[in-house]
Amino acid sequence: MLDVVNGQILSPQEADLLHSQYQALLEISEAIAVHRDLNELFQDLAQRLPRIVPFDFINLVLHDPTRELMRLHTLVAPETSTIRPGLELPIDESPAGLVWKSQQPLMIEVENVAVESRFPKLIPLLRKNDVQSYCVVPLTTALRRLGAMGFGSLQRKSYPKADFDFMQQVANQVAVALDNALNFEQAQSVQQQLKEEHDRLRLLLDVNNTIVSALDLRELLNAVSASLRRLVPHEYASLSLYDAETQRLQIHVLDFPASKGLIQEGLWIPVEGTPHGRALTSRQPLFVTLQEIEQFDLTPRIRAEGLKSGCFLPLISHGRPLGTLVVASLQEETFPQKDADLLHHVANQIAIAVENALSYRQVVDRANKLSEERLYLQDEIRTEYNFEEIIGESRALKMILEQLQTVAPTDSTILILGETGTGKELIARAIHNLSGRRERTLVKVNCAAIPTGLLESELFGHEKGAFTGAITQRVGRFELAHRGTIFLDEVGDIALELQPKLLRVLQEQEFERLGSARTIRVDVRLVAATNADLAQKVAQNQFRSDLYYRLNVFPVVIPPLRERREDIPLLVRYFAQKYARRMKKPIEAIPTKAMTTLSEYHWPGNVRELENFIERAVILSPGADLHVPLSELKPLTGNATNGAKTLEGIEREHILKILRQTNWIIGGRSGAATQLGMQRSTLQSRMKKLGIARPK
Repeated sequence: MLDVVNGQILSPQEADLLHSQYQALLEISEAIAVHRDLNELFQDLAQRLPRIVPFDFINLVLHDPTRELMRLHTLVAPETSTIRPGLELPIDESPAGLVWKSQQPLMIEVENVAVESRFPKLIPLLRKNDVQSYCVVPLTTALRRLGAMGFGSLQRKSYPKADFDFMQQVANQVAVALDNALNFEQAQSVQQQLKEEHDRLRLLLDVNNTIVSALDLRELLNAVSASLRRLVPHEYASLSLYDAETQRLQIHVLDFPASKGLIQEGLWIPVEGTPHGRALTSRQPLFVTLQEIEQFDLTPRIRAEGLKSGCFLPLISHGRPLGTLVVASLQEETFPQKDADLLHHVANQIAIAVENALSYRQVVDRANKLSEERLYLQDEIRTEYNFEEIIGESRALKMILEQLQTVAPTDSTILILGETGTGKELIARAIHNLSGRRERTLVKVNCAAIPTGLLESELFGHEKGAFTGAITQRVGRFELAHRGTIFLDEVGDIALELQPKLLRVLQEQEFERLGSARTIRVDVRLVAATNADLAQKVAQNQFRSDLYYRLNVFPVVIPPLRERREDIPLLVRYFAQKYARRMKKPIEAIPTKAMTTLSEYHWPGNVRELENFIERAVILSPGADLHVPLSELKPLTGNATNGAKTLEGIEREHILKILRQTNWIIGGRSGAATQLGMQRSTLQSRMKKLGIARPK
């Protein structure tokens, strides 16, 4: 049976060949669909095509439009072949180049030297690899010329036109696949470039956010270095600041986890003869390798640390050199140009942060200097204590205020001792305002003003139904004072049965509400006050000794007004102005005789009595002079002070108690002077003045 194609009758052999070619083209289409990689595709073609067109090698040569030459892209050849992909030839000296230009197939007989003198570089390579015949067909799509596909044989033979036509059809299919692959690679390349650009912009945004939020240069460098490592691999980063006076750079912050300790923070680096200095003076990024690093003075340290390449970037802001940013690697490679551009942008941002940090440091230094000057003036002028309404300049009061400045910043329990009306609540408020808890609440409780049965509920709270009348839940004062201060006035009046619970909250900072088993933890600083002699109450079993010792950590004895008479004129003027403004009376003067009488009066009610008396005097004053009802001031009787101890007496008892507790050891870390918070010589002077001597 004869086959007819295009009006021509084919012999059985021709029909079989045509069928085989169609079958091969179908298989090639399937191979193109399967293989994304061109090398794999040509390996597959090298297995299929020789059944139709005999050859020993097949290659793919592409045109490089940027350099105007032909490059061997893919080659499938015997293992002994010395021709390798990557071979480049000028267009006019390459068979593939002529085919690419003419778009006509080309047949080369290698041994025909006279004819093939056009390819002086390629022909010797073909002869060396025993190639006798070489055919080339163009690779072209409807949109562009790509290059050429060649196939050759180790035997001298002439390929018929049918083989050329078949290989051209193969080349047409390969051209489509190649064009798709190149477009895909180009798209991937563009996508990769977009991703890199996005990553770089994201990095610059992260650096900018870090500059805004970083508290200091160390935090800034660590955060920036961590962000940079995502795009610019490195193991070393440092920030050096420039000292214009010494003409040197000093490493201010270092991020080098693998350091051997040879390059450290604080290291001074000269500008002359170092890459740091070259970058700073040239104001341009500087890239160095190991060979270049060996030219500088820091070579021994750099080599010992293992650094082999680095980028040195100047930090310049408003034309002012601030220092350098160094990013270095333990690898033998230079940073590419794209990294240089990125690092340059990062350095510009860091320069802004460095300038802000230096300006802030100057402001802080000036503020510290002003603060030191203020403290000096406060030491010189002893009326500096700003304790709100605490008025006075007497030595006794100044000693108390100095003690408060010492103990207030701590969280220690303070026991304020003194007669009624001496201003214990004002002292408690001053302690709170001088402490680190001043931003929180000062909760005040007068233990003597609350019935004993209700005091526990007042202090610790209760649950609904805990007792008759407990219709709602109540939060206690200790809970309200969480992270603040609680002031227990008249603490000596707390009932014995309630004292263990108070001791527990002082020691453990925990308690339970009335009617609840749930433990509540608080952070409270206690300031207690009393006009009673707690030591005597302990001796009479009216006050627990363990609670007394817990309260008596730092006793502060407030002197009565009669022991600081020099403060009375100040207090009189203060109260007179206070109530005159409140009552809108024009009080301008206080008679001398009245002031003398007020200063000599013993004031058993202390400052509170004086304040009430001056308020009454303002009410009675009809004119500009304060009318003082002196007749109301009763003279001091012989037994008027029997019930109250003097300041010296209380001080003497307290010093004796501490001396007994320390077995009369005055100096040392556990001596009485340390316990009392004073110098050894000061304590010895006070003992001599108070007549205290160690018993024999």
